[in-house]
Amino acid sequence: MGHRICNRHHHDPDNLSGDENKRCVGKSNEPGFMKNNHLLILSLSLVYLFLIGPLVIIVFSAFNDSEFLDFPPQTYSLRWFNSIFESEMFISAFQNSLLLSFFGALGALLIGLPAAYSLSRTNSKWRQPALSLFLSPVIIPGVVLGFAVLKHIVIPLEIETWTGLAIAHALIMLPYIIRVIVSSLSNVPVEIEEAAVSLGSTRMHAFLVVVLPNIQSGILAACLLAFITSLNDVPVTIFLTGPGVTTLPIQMLSYVEYYFDPTVSAISVLLMFLTIILM
Repeated sequence: MGHRICNRHHHDPDNLSGDENKRCVGKSNEPGFMKNNHLLILSLSLVYLFLIGPLVIIVFSAFNDSEFLDFPPQTYSLRWFNSIFESEMFISAFQNSLLLSFFGALGALLIGLPAAYSLSRTNSKWRQPALSLFLSPVIIPGVVLGFAVLKHIVIPLEIETWTGLAIAHALIMLPYIIRVIVSSLSNVPVEIEEAAVSLGSTRMHAFLVVVLPNIQSGILAACLLAFITSLNDVPVTIFLTGPGVTTLPIQMLSYVEYYFDPTVSAISVLLMFLTIILM
């Protein structure tokens, strides 16, 4: 009975009488209750250790002065950060990644913004199937998506490497663009837009003047999320890169096949900081 009373009044402890309050306090001090708390804390600690532990190892390894990956480092140095900026292959690959992410995000936004607007303003029975279709690149494994683009788009149409990469990256960005913008549009009442139209504005003008300013933050968040996803992509890109055209993640993957120094760890640290800055 005391347990039920505590559950019924846990949002309003002031309504408890003195005896009920004692029973609640006694319940929270029981050994089983404390044991469950300890198990919860232990589980959360293990989860955080599993997630953060590799990042800590990478960060410390990046400042290692040794010729090979070593943890914990014996001596610390910035030599591997200097080697990144002295390496033409990493600089070129990073420039390719930035250009590819930018143009991919631009293409995904040009398609995703009208699609998100249509999906948010329609009550058709095809709304949910269409939304699922646009979000499918998130569900499909990247290896499958990359191979499908290569086999069914790039090879049959004889598309250049850059164009194929841009198409593939626009596809993997599109779900993030649409999902975030649809959520932003759900917070913009349709009545505001209808009021602008009733006062003589066209649909396009009402969208540009009334709707678009209210979803600017959502568009920015969608583009940043898509940009970071594209910048770090490996499974889709690895099928579509060609001679002289590679991205930074693919170049890092190729580098660790032949070299065992902490250069890749240093690049990973810089990418972490870039992601933090963008977010």
